[in-house]
Amino acid sequence: MPSDIEIARAATLKPIAQVAETLGIPDDALHNYGKHIAKIDHGYIAGLESRKPGKLVLVTAISPTPAGEGKTTTTVGLGDALNRIGEKTMICLREPSLGPCFGMKGGAAGGGKAQVVPMEQINLHFTGDFHAITSAHSLAAALIDNHVYWANELNIDVRRIHWRRVVDMNDRALRQITQSLGGVANGFPREDGFDITVASEVMAVFCLAKDLADLEERLGRIVIAETRDRKLVTLKDVKATGAMTVLLKDALQPNLVQTLEGNPALIHGGPFANIAHGCNSVIATRAGLRLADYTVTEAGFGADLGAEKFLDIKCRQAGLTPSAVVVVATIRALKMHGGVDKKNLGAENIDALEKGFANLARHVTNLRGFGLPVVVGVNHFHADTDAEHARLKELCRERLDVEAITCRHWAEGGAGAEELARAVVKLSQAEPAPIRHAYETESRLTDKIRAIATKLYGAADIQIETKAAGKLATFEKDGYGHLPICMAKTQYSFSTDPTLMGAPEGHIVGVRDVRLSAGAGFVVAICGEIMTMPGLPRVPAADTIRLDANGQIDGLF
Repeated sequence: MPSDIEIARAATLKPIAQVAETLGIPDDALHNYGKHIAKIDHGYIAGLESRKPGKLVLVTAISPTPAGEGKTTTTVGLGDALNRIGEKTMICLREPSLGPCFGMKGGAAGGGKAQVVPMEQINLHFTGDFHAITSAHSLAAALIDNHVYWANELNIDVRRIHWRRVVDMNDRALRQITQSLGGVANGFPREDGFDITVASEVMAVFCLAKDLADLEERLGRIVIAETRDRKLVTLKDVKATGAMTVLLKDALQPNLVQTLEGNPALIHGGPFANIAHGCNSVIATRAGLRLADYTVTEAGFGADLGAEKFLDIKCRQAGLTPSAVVVVATIRALKMHGGVDKKNLGAENIDALEKGFANLARHVTNLRGFGLPVVVGVNHFHADTDAEHARLKELCRERLDVEAITCRHWAEGGAGAEELARAVVKLSQAEPAPIRHAYETESRLTDKIRAIATKLYGAADIQIETKAAGKLATFEKDGYGHLPICMAKTQYSFSTDPTLMGAPEGHIVGVRDVRLSAGAGFVVAICGEIMTMPGLPRVPAADTIRLDANGQIDGLF
């Protein structure tokens, strides 16, 4: 097989207006970014709300490993396969962040013959949405410090400014900084820090807002500081929301692209699932549901993070209910969860597969606890053996009463996922039942955290540090106790220890800090050593990315 980028460059792309035409979107509703990318106009999106929505399919996965699972690849392959069997289907994905693209994870446009294109533009800047979010966040930071500098009429306590700065890059040196040094003209020195843009509450608000008015209202609710007498200060108080909304106006229009097979895809918004809520925008998802019979979307990382937040946060706020869930797994990843070192994954190992199956089993069981029909999509790798696939199917059938389907979309495109597509259609025929959420909104914040940890992570209990417990009590006193929880936790394990693979039980989930995201409408619980500003690995991907003699990007994929 050629590389992902070679496959993408060899593809013949349709003009984006032709892709839009298959959905009934007229030319005057498109704002073109070149020949193959367009934003869909706010007015046209608003006009879709009267249409009956189609069926929503969620793609999630087992706990990720260095062996790779291929969740985005499966989302794209399934979307292409559904279109191949005659079901009008839209794909909805998150936008990639520059941080992991130049760090360790790489791009996020699928792979092999199951990609969204043009993949280089999608992974590098795209339509500038992340830059707009970074700029809006930075404007808020500047206005806060400016307010303090000029008389501080709100009496903001500079020791209790919660609004950190952001940049769309992995940069550990910026996690904790001291700002405003250099004298009186530069403001009041204080401690500060940076998060990555995808962890910004502006990103969360952007992805959960239903329209521009809702966006501005949510921005206004964001709590950015406290006064000296401990009253909360919001972005509305510092008069930031109007200008921020102006910066985000064009970005809030969803981006239309296509797959290698010419099928439509909306790529919009991109919060991480380990440090944020991990779902593409509500606007894009709702638009997809009204433009197509099936909308296939993904939630970030494993089902314990992305899918849980998709169901307990996004679906709760947006009134969505999936008709079916696909859990992506690979033989390789399950063998790693069973204790096999990455360098030995090419050898057949049924014993390790059976041990690692516990990880898949817990994810499937958790999703069924939400009341959702589930199918397992097994992403095929060339070194897999027939015996391994047969055993995995037996385990799924005998222990979970769930169907496991081998998928070859990476090598064959949509044709390699038609069996999965037919299974999804079959599962989706019944009217979806209301989601059985992991916790009730009226529960205390601490009890919500405990419910997620014990019901979904297999933990014995939680341990909340004293400072974090005090903040939770304050959030409840201030009227935020009804908000859902967004767990910021390692993606590699059900525990807070990234080396503890498989399906650990009886561990303690430690919560070292909590943050109020009043605009987004949730409380973030920061667990273990998770960072809201990642660092680069010892050998970052950026080391090998360059332009070749023909001006084409080399080393990106």
